[in-house]
Amino acid sequence: MRYALLLFALFAAAPVFGQSEPWTPAQLMKPEVLASRITASQTQNLLILSVGPDAVIKGSVDIGPTRDQANVEKLKTYLKTVSREKEVVIYCGCCPFDKCPNIRPAFRVLNEMGFKKARLLDIPKNIKVNWLDKDYPSVD
Repeated sequence: MRYALLLFALFAAAPVFGQSEPWTPAQLMKPEVLASRITASQTQNLLILSVGPDAVIKGSVDIGPTRDQANVEKLKTYLKTVSREKEVVIYCGCCPFDKCPNIRPAFRVLNEMGFKKARLLDIPKNIKVNWLDKDYPSVD
């Protein structure tokens, strides 16, 4: 009986253990890397998408919070004509990275649509602390 309960507990918890982020560590981009590329005008083959409440990074396209299905559809529509070879960086920054409701749905879209160079801007705290306070290139 004891083993049956243990097995039940393991199987019941399996979805939690099996969950993983839709990106790999290699797909994370540090803010300083993106900032230096923007400053050096090395963004020709780069698309920067804001999937949160504000598009504050210079050159980014405002999709809106992708926790809302309407904005997920807006993202899909926007990406339909974008080359799957283009480097696409998404960001939100509304809250700490591990709690953000917007980055996961957006990154899943990039994966589902077959973008080979999908990136997620690694914003551990929020856009103010990890971008604006560092005086990185922002919308005027």
